[in-house]
Amino acid sequence: MTASTAERFPCARFIKEIGRGPHGARPLSPDDTYALYSAMLDARVSDVELGAVLLAYRLKGETAEELAAMLAAAQASIEPLRVPGAVSIPSYNGARKQPNLVPLLALLLAREGVPTLVHGVTEDPGRVTSAEIFTCLGIASSASHGQIEASLGERHVAFAPVEVLAPKLARLLALRRVLGVRNSTHTLVKILQPFAPAGLRLVNYTHPSYRDALAELFLGHPEAAAGGALLARGTEGEAVADTRRQVQIDWLHDGVAQTLVSPERSSPDEASPDLPAARDAQTTADWIRSVLDGKAPVPPTLARQVQEIVRIVRTR
Repeated sequence: MTASTAERFPCARFIKEIGRGPHGARPLSPDDTYALYSAMLDARVSDVELGAVLLAYRLKGETAEELAAMLAAAQASIEPLRVPGAVSIPSYNGARKQPNLVPLLALLLAREGVPTLVHGVTEDPGRVTSAEIFTCLGIASSASHGQIEASLGERHVAFAPVEVLAPKLARLLALRRVLGVRNSTHTLVKILQPFAPAGLRLVNYTHPSYRDALAELFLGHPEAAAGGALLARGTEGEAVADTRRQVQIDWLHDGVAQTLVSPERSSPDEASPDLPAARDAQTTADWIRSVLDGKAPVPPTLARQVQEIVRIVRTR
Protein backbone atom coordinates (compact mmCIF):
# COMPACT_ATOMS: atom_id res chain seq x y z
CA MET A 1 0.00 0.00 0.00
CA THR A 2 3.03 2.24 0.18
CA ALA A 3 2.89 5.12 -2.29
CA SER A 4 5.67 5.35 -4.85
CA THR A 5 8.03 8.32 -4.76
CA ALA A 6 6.64 9.67 -8.07
CA GLU A 7 3.04 9.52 -6.89
CA ARG A 8 3.57 10.40 -3.26
CA PHE A 9 1.28 13.09 -1.85
CA PRO A 10 3.04 14.94 1.00
CA CYS A 11 0.76 15.45 3.99
CA ALA A 12 2.90 17.26 6.56
CA ARG A 13 1.23 20.65 6.10
CA PHE A 14 -2.23 19.09 6.46
CA ILE A 15 -1.28 17.04 9.52
CA LYS A 16 0.12 20.21 11.09
CA GLU A 17 -3.35 21.76 10.91
CA ILE A 18 -5.58 18.83 11.86
CA GLY A 19 -3.20 17.02 14.21
CA ARG A 20 -3.08 19.47 17.13
CA GLY A 21 -5.72 17.68 19.16
CA PRO A 22 -9.41 18.42 19.77
CA HIS A 23 -8.77 21.97 21.02
CA GLY A 24 -5.87 23.15 18.87
CA ALA A 25 -6.69 21.55 15.52
CA ARG A 26 -8.08 23.60 12.68
CA PRO A 27 -10.25 22.42 9.76
CA LEU A 28 -8.82 22.23 6.28
CA SER A 29 -10.26 24.21 3.41
CA PRO A 30 -12.67 22.34 1.09
CA ASP A 31 -10.04 22.29 -1.68
CA ASP A 32 -7.34 20.92 0.63
CA THR A 33 -9.73 18.37 2.11
CA TYR A 34 -10.73 17.17 -1.36
CA ALA A 35 -7.12 16.91 -2.49
CA LEU A 36 -6.05 15.06 0.65
CA TYR A 37 -8.89 12.55 0.67
CA SER A 38 -8.56 11.93 -3.08
CA ALA A 39 -4.87 11.12 -2.56
CA MET A 40 -5.79 8.77 0.27
CA LEU A 41 -8.29 6.99 -1.95
CA ASP A 42 -5.70 6.69 -4.72
CA ALA A 43 -3.10 5.21 -2.31
CA ARG A 44 -0.73 8.13 -2.88
CA VAL A 45 -0.19 8.74 0.85
CA SER A 46 2.51 6.88 2.76
CA ASP A 47 1.43 4.49 5.49
CA VAL A 48 2.85 6.68 8.25
CA GLU A 49 1.12 9.83 7.00
CA LEU A 50 -2.12 7.98 6.30
CA GLY A 51 -2.25 6.69 9.87
CA ALA A 52 -1.52 10.17 11.19
CA VAL A 53 -4.32 11.73 9.11
CA LEU A 54 -6.87 9.10 10.10
CA LEU A 55 -6.08 9.39 13.80
CA ALA A 56 -6.00 13.19 13.65
CA TYR A 57 -9.52 13.26 12.22
CA ARG A 58 -10.60 10.64 14.74
CA LEU A 59 -9.60 13.04 17.53
CA LYS A 60 -10.61 16.31 15.88
CA GLY A 61 -13.79 15.26 14.11
CA GLU A 62 -14.85 16.49 10.68
CA THR A 63 -16.68 19.75 10.06
CA ALA A 64 -19.64 19.75 7.69
CA GLU A 65 -17.46 21.47 5.09
CA GLU A 66 -14.77 18.81 5.41
CA LEU A 67 -17.33 16.02 5.20
CA ALA A 68 -18.82 17.58 2.07
CA ALA A 69 -15.40 17.74 0.41
CA MET A 70 -14.55 14.17 1.44
CA LEU A 71 -17.90 12.97 0.15
CA ALA A 72 -17.29 14.71 -3.18
CA ALA A 73 -13.96 12.90 -3.48
CA ALA A 74 -15.58 9.60 -2.50
CA GLN A 75 -18.34 10.07 -5.08
CA ALA A 76 -15.76 10.77 -7.77
CA SER A 77 -14.05 7.46 -6.96
CA ILE A 78 -17.04 5.19 -7.61
CA GLU A 79 -18.99 4.10 -10.67
CA PRO A 80 -22.62 5.09 -10.06
CA LEU A 81 -25.48 2.67 -10.55
CA ARG A 82 -28.02 3.59 -13.22
CA VAL A 83 -31.25 2.61 -11.47
CA PRO A 84 -33.93 5.33 -11.31
CA GLY A 85 -36.23 5.65 -8.31
CA ALA A 86 -34.00 3.55 -6.09
CA VAL A 87 -33.32 3.57 -2.35
CA SER A 88 -30.00 2.78 -0.68
CA ILE A 89 -29.53 1.37 2.82
CA PRO A 90 -26.01 1.28 4.28
CA SER A 91 -25.34 -1.73 6.50
CA TYR A 92 -21.93 -1.58 8.15
CA ASN A 93 -22.67 -2.46 11.79
CA GLY A 94 -24.69 -5.65 11.92
CA ALA A 95 -26.40 -6.95 15.04
CA ARG A 96 -24.92 -7.63 18.45
CA LYS A 97 -27.90 -7.69 20.83
CA GLN A 98 -31.00 -7.33 18.64
CA PRO A 99 -31.95 -9.15 15.41
CA ASN A 100 -30.68 -7.41 12.28
CA LEU A 101 -33.85 -6.45 10.39
CA VAL A 102 -32.24 -4.52 7.53
CA PRO A 103 -32.93 -7.40 5.09
CA LEU A 104 -36.61 -7.41 6.11
CA LEU A 105 -36.83 -3.66 5.49
CA ALA A 106 -35.23 -4.08 2.06
CA LEU A 107 -37.50 -6.97 1.07
CA LEU A 108 -40.64 -5.14 2.22
CA LEU A 109 -39.63 -2.19 0.04
CA ALA A 110 -38.86 -4.51 -2.86
CA ARG A 111 -42.31 -6.05 -2.49
CA GLU A 112 -43.71 -2.54 -3.00
CA GLY A 113 -41.76 -2.27 -6.25
CA VAL A 114 -39.04 0.02 -4.86
CA PRO A 115 -35.53 -0.94 -6.10
CA THR A 116 -33.59 -1.24 -2.84
CA LEU A 117 -29.84 -1.55 -2.54
CA VAL A 118 -28.24 -2.66 0.71
CA HIS A 119 -24.48 -2.12 0.75
CA GLY A 120 -21.95 -2.91 3.43
CA VAL A 121 -19.52 -5.43 4.84
CA THR A 122 -20.02 -9.16 4.36
CA GLU A 123 -18.69 -10.22 7.74
CA ASP A 124 -17.83 -8.67 11.09
CA PRO A 125 -16.64 -10.87 13.97
CA GLY A 126 -19.12 -10.86 16.84
CA ARG A 127 -21.91 -9.34 14.75
CA VAL A 128 -24.55 -10.69 12.37
CA THR A 129 -24.31 -8.88 9.04
CA SER A 130 -27.03 -8.21 6.50
CA ALA A 131 -24.98 -10.12 3.93
CA GLU A 132 -25.11 -13.27 6.05
CA ILE A 133 -28.88 -13.03 6.45
CA PHE A 134 -29.40 -12.38 2.73
CA THR A 135 -27.32 -15.50 1.99
CA CYS A 136 -29.61 -17.56 4.24
CA LEU A 137 -32.56 -16.09 2.30
CA GLY A 138 -31.05 -17.25 -0.99
CA ILE A 139 -29.94 -13.77 -2.09
CA ALA A 140 -26.26 -13.87 -2.96
CA SER A 141 -24.00 -10.83 -2.73
CA SER A 142 -23.54 -9.12 -6.09
CA ALA A 143 -20.08 -9.57 -7.59
CA SER A 144 -20.14 -6.67 -10.08
CA HIS A 145 -21.95 -3.46 -10.95
CA GLY A 146 -23.76 -5.35 -13.68
CA GLN A 147 -25.04 -7.90 -11.19
CA ILE A 148 -26.20 -5.17 -8.82
CA GLU A 149 -28.19 -3.44 -11.54
CA ALA A 150 -29.60 -6.74 -12.82
CA SER A 151 -30.73 -7.81 -9.35
CA LEU A 152 -32.37 -4.43 -8.70
CA GLY A 153 -34.14 -4.67 -12.03
CA GLU A 154 -35.30 -8.27 -11.69
CA ARG A 155 -36.13 -8.68 -7.99
CA HIS A 156 -35.94 -5.05 -6.79
CA VAL A 157 -33.35 -5.89 -4.14
CA ALA A 158 -29.58 -6.39 -4.09
CA PHE A 159 -26.76 -6.62 -1.59
CA ALA A 160 -23.49 -5.02 -2.70
CA PRO A 161 -20.30 -5.64 -0.73
CA VAL A 162 -18.43 -2.37 -0.28
CA GLU A 163 -15.49 -3.94 -2.13
CA VAL A 164 -17.71 -4.15 -5.23
CA LEU A 165 -19.56 -0.87 -4.88
CA ALA A 166 -16.64 1.31 -3.76
CA PRO A 167 -13.29 -0.56 -3.75
CA LYS A 168 -11.19 2.49 -2.91
CA LEU A 169 -13.35 3.27 0.11
CA ALA A 170 -13.23 -0.40 1.13
CA ARG A 171 -9.44 -0.23 1.40
CA LEU A 172 -9.60 2.69 3.83
CA LEU A 173 -12.48 1.11 5.71
CA ALA A 174 -10.40 -2.03 6.29
CA LEU A 175 -7.77 -0.01 8.17
CA ARG A 176 -9.95 -0.28 11.25
CA ARG A 177 -8.46 -3.74 11.73
CA VAL A 178 -4.97 -2.21 11.63
CA LEU A 179 -5.55 0.91 13.73
CA GLY A 180 -8.19 -0.49 16.07
CA VAL A 181 -10.53 2.51 15.63
CA ARG A 182 -12.95 3.77 13.02
CA ASN A 183 -12.02 6.57 10.63
CA SER A 184 -13.75 9.17 8.47
CA THR A 185 -14.53 6.54 5.84
CA HIS A 186 -16.97 4.84 8.19
CA THR A 187 -19.07 8.00 8.06
CA LEU A 188 -18.69 8.45 4.32
CA VAL A 189 -19.88 4.96 3.34
CA LYS A 190 -23.05 5.58 5.35
CA ILE A 191 -23.88 8.75 3.41
CA LEU A 192 -22.59 7.64 0.00
CA GLN A 193 -24.89 8.28 -2.97
CA PRO A 194 -24.54 5.16 -5.14
CA PHE A 195 -27.06 6.14 -7.83
CA ALA A 196 -27.18 8.45 -10.83
CA PRO A 197 -29.75 9.93 -11.04
CA ALA A 198 -29.55 10.32 -7.28
CA GLY A 199 -31.72 8.07 -5.14
CA LEU A 200 -33.13 8.34 -1.63
CA ARG A 201 -30.66 7.40 1.12
CA LEU A 202 -31.41 6.07 4.58
CA VAL A 203 -28.93 7.66 7.00
CA ASN A 204 -28.70 6.83 10.68
CA TYR A 205 -26.90 8.26 13.68
CA THR A 206 -26.17 7.12 17.23
CA HIS A 207 -25.30 10.31 19.12
CA PRO A 208 -27.30 13.59 18.91
CA SER A 209 -24.17 15.58 18.00
CA TYR A 210 -23.70 13.35 14.96
CA ARG A 211 -27.29 14.05 13.93
CA ASP A 212 -26.61 17.79 14.08
CA ALA A 213 -23.47 17.40 11.96
CA LEU A 214 -25.32 15.37 9.32
CA ALA A 215 -28.21 17.83 9.24
CA GLU A 216 -25.74 20.67 8.74
CA LEU A 217 -24.06 18.72 5.94
CA PHE A 218 -27.25 17.92 4.03
CA LEU A 219 -28.94 21.29 4.56
CA GLY A 220 -25.88 23.42 3.84
CA HIS A 221 -24.43 21.51 0.91
CA PRO A 222 -26.94 20.80 -1.87
CA GLU A 223 -24.51 18.59 -3.78
CA ALA A 224 -24.20 16.31 -0.75
CA ALA A 225 -27.97 16.14 -0.32
CA ALA A 226 -28.80 15.16 -3.91
CA GLY A 227 -31.64 12.66 -3.89
CA GLY A 228 -32.59 13.48 -0.31
CA ALA A 229 -31.95 11.57 2.90
CA LEU A 230 -34.11 10.06 5.60
CA LEU A 231 -32.31 10.74 8.86
CA ALA A 232 -33.14 8.80 12.02
CA ARG A 233 -31.49 7.31 15.07
CA GLY A 234 -30.18 3.89 14.15
CA THR A 235 -30.74 0.48 15.69
CA GLU A 236 -27.30 -0.68 16.80
CA GLY A 237 -25.89 1.51 14.05
CA GLU A 238 -28.18 0.18 11.33
CA ALA A 239 -30.66 2.31 9.36
CA VAL A 240 -33.71 0.25 10.26
CA ALA A 241 -36.53 1.19 12.62
CA ASP A 242 -36.12 0.24 16.26
CA THR A 243 -38.92 -2.22 17.07
CA ARG A 244 -38.89 -1.18 20.74
CA ARG A 245 -39.81 2.47 20.26
CA GLN A 246 -40.80 4.97 17.58
CA VAL A 247 -37.93 7.36 16.83
CA GLN A 248 -38.03 10.63 14.96
CA ILE A 249 -37.61 10.41 11.19
CA ASP A 250 -36.57 13.55 9.29
CA TRP A 251 -36.58 13.97 5.53
CA LEU A 252 -33.77 16.29 4.41
CA HIS A 253 -34.20 17.54 0.87
CA ASP A 254 -33.83 20.72 -1.17
CA GLY A 255 -32.41 22.63 1.81
CA VAL A 256 -35.38 21.73 4.04
CA ALA A 257 -35.66 19.42 7.07
CA GLN A 258 -39.14 17.94 7.37
CA THR A 259 -40.12 15.76 10.33
CA LEU A 260 -42.19 12.89 8.96
CA VAL A 261 -42.51 10.84 12.14
CA SER A 262 -42.34 12.18 15.68
CA PRO A 263 -40.83 10.16 18.53
CA GLU A 264 -43.20 8.23 20.74
CA ARG A 265 -42.59 6.67 24.12
CA SER A 266 -43.55 3.04 24.43
CA SER A 267 -46.14 2.17 27.03
CA PRO A 268 -45.39 -0.50 29.68
CA ASP A 269 -48.77 -2.05 28.77
CA GLU A 270 -47.98 -2.12 25.07
CA ALA A 271 -47.39 -5.60 23.66
CA SER A 272 -43.85 -6.26 22.48
CA PRO A 273 -43.55 -7.09 18.77
CA ASP A 274 -43.02 -10.69 17.74
CA LEU A 275 -39.30 -11.02 16.97
CA PRO A 276 -36.90 -13.86 16.17
CA ALA A 277 -36.06 -16.08 19.12
CA ALA A 278 -32.33 -15.59 18.47
CA ARG A 279 -30.25 -13.10 16.51
CA ASP A 280 -28.16 -15.53 14.40
CA ALA A 281 -28.42 -15.26 10.62
CA GLN A 282 -30.43 -18.43 9.98
CA THR A 283 -32.99 -17.81 12.74
CA THR A 284 -33.42 -14.21 11.59
CA ALA A 285 -33.82 -15.31 7.95
CA ASP A 286 -36.43 -17.91 8.89
CA TRP A 287 -38.40 -15.30 10.83
CA ILE A 288 -38.18 -12.83 7.93
CA ARG A 289 -39.67 -15.50 5.66
CA SER A 290 -42.54 -15.95 8.08
CA VAL A 291 -43.23 -12.19 8.03
CA LEU A 292 -43.13 -12.04 4.23
CA ASP A 293 -45.48 -15.04 4.09
CA GLY A 294 -47.94 -13.31 6.42
CA LYS A 295 -47.42 -15.79 9.26
CA ALA A 296 -45.95 -13.14 11.57
CA PRO A 297 -46.81 -9.42 11.67
CA VAL A 298 -44.49 -6.65 10.52
CA PRO A 299 -43.35 -4.72 13.61
CA PRO A 300 -45.36 -1.45 13.68
CA THR A 301 -42.35 0.89 13.63
CA LEU A 302 -40.90 -0.96 10.65
CA ALA A 303 -44.23 -0.84 8.81
CA ARG A 304 -44.34 2.91 9.35
CA GLN A 305 -40.78 3.30 8.04
CA VAL A 306 -41.70 1.37 4.89
CA GLN A 307 -44.83 3.48 4.45
CA GLU A 308 -42.89 6.77 4.56
CA ILE A 309 -40.18 5.56 2.19
CA VAL A 310 -42.70 4.31 -0.36
CA ARG A 311 -44.65 7.54 -0.15
CA ILE A 312 -41.55 9.64 -0.84
CA VAL A 313 -40.38 7.49 -3.74
CA ARG A 314 -43.79 7.48 -5.42
CA THR A 315 -44.38 11.21 -5.10
CA ARG A 316 -40.98 12.46 -6.28
